[in-house]
Amino acid sequence: MDRKLTKKEYIILASMMFGLFFGAGNLIFPIHMGELAGRNFLPAVIGFCITGVGLPLLGITAIGITKSNGLFDLSHLVSKKFAYFFTCALYLTIGPLFAIPRTATVSFQVGVASFVPKSNQSLALFIFSLLFFAFVLYFSLKPSGIMTWVGIILNPAFLIFLGILIAAAVFNPMGNISQVAPQGQYATKSLMTGVLDGYNTMDALAALAFGIILVNSIKKLGVEQPEKISAITVKSGLLTVAAMAGIYALLTYAGAQVATAYPTAPDGGITFYTMARHYFGLAGAVILGITITLACLKTSIGLVTSCAETFQNIFPTKFGYKGYAIVFSIFSFAIANIGLSQIISISIPVLMFLYPLTIVLIILALCGRYFNYNKNIFVWCMRTTLLASVCEFLIALPKSFFTSFSLVKSLTHLYTSLPLASYGMAWVIPSLIGVVIGIIFMILENH
Repeated sequence: MDRKLTKKEYIILASMMFGLFFGAGNLIFPIHMGELAGRNFLPAVIGFCITGVGLPLLGITAIGITKSNGLFDLSHLVSKKFAYFFTCALYLTIGPLFAIPRTATVSFQVGVASFVPKSNQSLALFIFSLLFFAFVLYFSLKPSGIMTWVGIILNPAFLIFLGILIAAAVFNPMGNISQVAPQGQYATKSLMTGVLDGYNTMDALAALAFGIILVNSIKKLGVEQPEKISAITVKSGLLTVAAMAGIYALLTYAGAQVATAYPTAPDGGITFYTMARHYFGLAGAVILGITITLACLKTSIGLVTSCAETFQNIFPTKFGYKGYAIVFSIFSFAIANIGLSQIISISIPVLMFLYPLTIVLIILALCGRYFNYNKNIFVWCMRTTLLASVCEFLIALPKSFFTSFSLVKSLTHLYTSLPLASYGMAWVIPSLIGVVIGIIFMILENH
């Protein structure tokens, strides 16, 4: 008989998931949003949490409700071929081809680069990223200890350093936020602009990617029954996103504080650096560097672990999990040093391709019990969403691409004319069309 988890174990699970989710981007986006939103920071952060917190929760819940062991298992609701394609595409994109290398470069740029002469930046990046991925690999080679490494050690350490910076802004405000005029879309559409900013965090992808870690961690605590794993997944997911929402609110407030005393920065990294130097001088830069590095380190460990576990499950080799972990770490180290900018230019369109498919799969999984998980609805909805995803991919490509292919230009123009396109969600209409087609085929199949 499965054991019942204690409150402490729930907190550790939630801390682990929070640590895996909360990388550098989750720090930088909301603090810059607060700087731009000014006195409208509250509706902006509410909007941000609707998608930046809501979508990851739905992703975790989808894995729990369907009693899946991870993304590969969940994707089988569509088909076996789709499961292989989608799982590989998602993990490789947010793993060694993009997100994992970026964790090292972001840590270096924010925490180390300002202390190194420009002439030595390449060598410094090489040394820093070598040490960074050595730590990542060390922790990743012991996946059974990820609850300890991330949930008990790295995440609490990260929160301590982050708490120092946020507490300074909360208890020693730089100025009166009510006097800071919101900029751009935040002046008239602060709530909806926050929704779009949260949508762009791509944390829905991370929710599906990290699902396998959460499920395996629950099993390691002695729980085996799918129903109980499902319930624990949802409960720990709720704790995770509640913590994320609280941190997002504080970061947005801190960003609005910076706007009362300094000119608007071009990105959240500079905003954070400005705040740290304002309150603590050079020591602030050191604290910020440690905070960002810890944030990126724990996310990188989670990505390497989830990628290695997933690929070992779907493509078993004699090298096993450790072999995949080593390959992904070495490859990410190489990309971080020799070609990240080019990889990013390719990966962003791929991310835009994956995101509609991810959201639609999550929604179908959550609603599946209402149509008995009928394959017709899954298949047809994913087919039409796939067409929309191709358009999202094309739109995200460099503009020079459109001048060479008039057909592509016409297709994307038609796609961007669809309702909700101005909100970055033109894919909703094709997806709904797919649902209708699937329902028709389901009815015909039952008759």
